Amino acid sequence: FARLRKNGLVQSVRGPGGGYRLGMDPDTISVGQVISAVDESVDATKCLGKGDCHGGTQCLTHSLWRDLSERISSFLGEITLGELVRQADVRRIADKQDHHLKSVVTLGDRGEQHSNLSLKVQL
Repeated sequence: FARLRKNGLVQSVRGPGGGYRLGMDPDTISVGQVISAVDESVDATKCLGKGDCHGGTQCLTHSLWRDLSERISSFLGEITLGELVRQADVRRIADKQDHHLKSVVTLGDRGEQHSNLSLKVQL
């Protein structure tokens, strides 16, 4: 979360029930921004774009994979978190995961039970 916070995508919330919340309107944050903020790559080339994939030289299909990487990056840059969470299947899966997180979790050898375990992402 530190990288997301550094890029202004989330803000920390202190105190009981604290955690993180979005730092901007979800309709202004693209999936591409999130991926970039955490230093992940969507590069489909074997050489990570360096062009040295075939024994130090460019392979035959390098430009194909490079172009695919650019299209993926562009596509993810056009989808906002707001658009994503409005999709019915995303909502259904999120609700299912939230229900699972709220269920009783048994921890340790003593069988201690802890309830109300929940992860909330406010949009």
